[in-house]
Amino acid sequence: MASDIVLAYRHLYRHGLRAVQFSKPARYTLRDRLRIAFRKGNPRDFDRRKIDNTIEFLRGATRERGLEHKIVKNLILVWYHQAESASHKTKPTNDLDEIRVRNTTYDVYNHTVRMLNEGMGTCLP
Repeated sequence: MASDIVLAYRHLYRHGLRAVQFSKPARYTLRDRLRIAFRKGNPRDFDRRKIDNTIEFLRGATRERGLEHKIVKNLILVWYHQAESASHKTKPTNDLDEIRVRNTTYDVYNHTVRMLNEGMGTCLP
């Protein structure tokens, strides 16, 4: 089971790198997202069918600049800015509205990615 998970990580990473064409900020963002997903994920949730669907989706993003490529490109872009905003230290605030906005900024986006995964049977992190 552990070797299947490592193999799935390697395949997802390899095909993801091809989909983003090894571009510098995108490959690091992809690597970081995959690491988080595999480190914090539960091994019991491993689903070979979802992994295969995700790899096929990434292959489609690699082959041509169609819908799959645009989805991957936008996912990477948002993940990059999400990580960037989380890493920057913002000045502390006591404004409750600003705190609420910071905490819920990516909720709709994350829900959309979950629904995309559910609808397509993929496991995009």
